Amino acid sequence: MPARLPPSPAFAALNRLAAQRILILDGAMGTQIQQLALDEDGYRGHGGGHACRHHSDHPQKGNNDLLILTQPEAVEEIHYRYARAGADIVETNTFSATTIAQADYGLEAAVHDLNLEGARIVRRALDRAAAEDGRPRFVAGALGPTNRTASISPDVNNPGYRAVSFEDLRRAYLQQAQGLIAGGADILLIETIFDTLNAKAAIFACLQAMEAHGMALPLMISGTITDASGRTLSGQTPTAFWHSVRHARPWSVGLNCALGAAAMRPHLAELSGVADTLICAYPNAGLPNAFGQYDEGPLDTAAQIADFAREGLVNVVGGCCGTTPDHVRAIAEAVAPFSPRKVPEYA
Repeated sequence: MPARLPPSPAFAALNRLAAQRILILDGAMGTQIQQLALDEDGYRGHGGGHACRHHSDHPQKGNNDLLILTQPEAVEEIHYRYARAGADIVETNTFSATTIAQADYGLEAAVHDLNLEGARIVRRALDRAAAEDGRPRFVAGALGPTNRTASISPDVNNPGYRAVSFEDLRRAYLQQAQGLIAGGADILLIETIFDTLNAKAAIFACLQAMEAHGMALPLMISGTITDASGRTLSGQTPTAFWHSVRHARPWSVGLNCALGAAAMRPHLAELSGVADTLICAYPNAGLPNAFGQYDEGPLDTAAQIADFAREGLVNVVGGCCGTTPDHVRAIAEAVAPFSPRKVPEYA
């Protein structure tokens, strides 16, 4: 948290809840969007949706972020289902809502609207849920890694080449963060980090956006361990990753995606042993099968995440690829008997 900025109201509320119990994050967005079975017209909002005012000649099928503008009711319903399943924190559908990622779809001009409306849609869903059960819930503005890497050359014949610069990333993330805050995000969540240099640009941008807003929001940072080596794609261990981002004083740090809970556990334990902040974990529902589908059921995923809680490793848990509202419900029930991890105090 930027030391000279006053904390947002969400800060105090989240800290109170996190001191009482393990908090629940939502599950996968893509899994739910796939079930909508939308075609190109569906993504564009033609025939039963909302036509996007931002024109592009590029194909849009697969641009899940665009559904914020063209299928807002469907997106809101997904967020609502996660909230009612037990999620305390629900992410915006903005994983790829940067000019860098949207360039693939020719929709760079839509980025502000995607983030603004993305946060507003979640807020509407959470307000609906709160009206029914009275529980406070929080909007996490999701900032994904983009489809570029600042640390690694995409050209094996030119190791010094970079497809993106730190400044390119900072500008893109600043626009995204400002849109999310304007839309009412309570939290900024930098997730699925495979390149810590990308994450540093996102951190810088989020801090700049908070400065412009005049208030500090909780910052969540989540890396991804890409294989059995126990390292991020850019080569860092969980310990090295933490020491690279701890200057941001994040509200939480953790791991998500790439691995199922069983494979994530040793890396999570390492991170939990060094980080003097809250720990968040949201693994996939196992590993994908030959068809790219996830076979691990809600009870299996929940039992493994309950082991994280039993061992005192976590403060926030949820699900990533392949998880559903049923997974989130099972996870919430499975961790309920356990106390949250106690944050260590290091000199």
